[in-house]
Amino acid sequence: MRPTIWAAMLLAALIPATSAIHAQEAAPVPTAAVDPRQAAFQAFLAGLRPRAMAAGVRMETLDRVLPTLSFNPRVITFDRGQPGGNPASTASASFPAFAPYRETHVDADRIGRGRSRYAQLRPRLERIAAETGVSESVMLAIYGHETGYGRVVGDFDLLRSLASLAYEGRRRELFTAEFIATLNLLERGVPRSTLKGSWAGATGYPQFLPSMYLRLAVDGDADGRIDIWNSEPDALASIGNYLAKAGWRRDVPWGVAVRVPATFDRSGLRPRLVSPRCPRVYDRQSRWQTIGEWRRLGILFVGNPVPADTEQAALIEPDGPGATAYLLTTNYRSILDYNCSNFYALSVGLLADAVRQ
Repeated sequence: MRPTIWAAMLLAALIPATSAIHAQEAAPVPTAAVDPRQAAFQAFLAGLRPRAMAAGVRMETLDRVLPTLSFNPRVITFDRGQPGGNPASTASASFPAFAPYRETHVDADRIGRGRSRYAQLRPRLERIAAETGVSESVMLAIYGHETGYGRVVGDFDLLRSLASLAYEGRRRELFTAEFIATLNLLERGVPRSTLKGSWAGATGYPQFLPSMYLRLAVDGDADGRIDIWNSEPDALASIGNYLAKAGWRRDVPWGVAVRVPATFDRSGLRPRLVSPRCPRVYDRQSRWQTIGEWRRLGILFVGNPVPADTEQAALIEPDGPGATAYLLTTNYRSILDYNCSNFYALSVGLLADAVRQ
């Protein structure tokens, strides 16, 4: 993946694909209960004016928008509830099992609705796949995971949420950049009323961060507009473009379910490199070997399609020894670029496989 989008990906990795990110915006605070941080918050926003203007935001836009924003303590509560969000947290470093997550994210309802949407959108998906090389069912599975195929997109005011998160300061640079990117969306003609999403700034059917929209969103229906909030063709084409730019390789499966023999020797399979991004996620995967080498070590393939023997793959046992394991190709890591969570990427791959059947 290109280094220029690593910062945005770090932020995306902290946005779990669960209903929690789509929590409803709290009712407005009565005017009598003024948050004492409001004056300092407005002073902080005033300090962002030079940077925003240098990024192409007009003074008129800043004059119109900034005075309307108020500090939102609720998004800070959500942010501090994320892994690593509370420096005083004593959360265990142990890994939870994947099976409960899979049951709620690759369930019969999501599979059934996915198959229905797959049948309806197949001609469009085929065209996007031909252009990008990205699997049709994986694009649809991401759509299903992020917003329930467009049903739950979040209704937080992006500008208010991102300004509050930037002001709070835990990840000021990341959220400030996303706040300014959202102002740039206004300059591109996106209505303020459209700029709604998760508490952490993800928006539209694909749940793109504003900076991702500016770099990677594309016009999938050739109407001259890029509308990831209302156009499924635009949203799916943008997902395909995102994965293609993240290194997706045509006609290579994301991975395959396998069974590891009880006598399997795991010594020497530790990864040889430490990932600079979300290292705990990558640390759960083994070092790379070819599918043929795994086969010769006694790994049994229980899923399909099986990647070619020459494909490099890493082993993950998300529920521990004795349970279903997976061999993961480089395309799995493209999914991780979308959301750096093994549970997310595994469930996207498994949902894609189920939808395609």
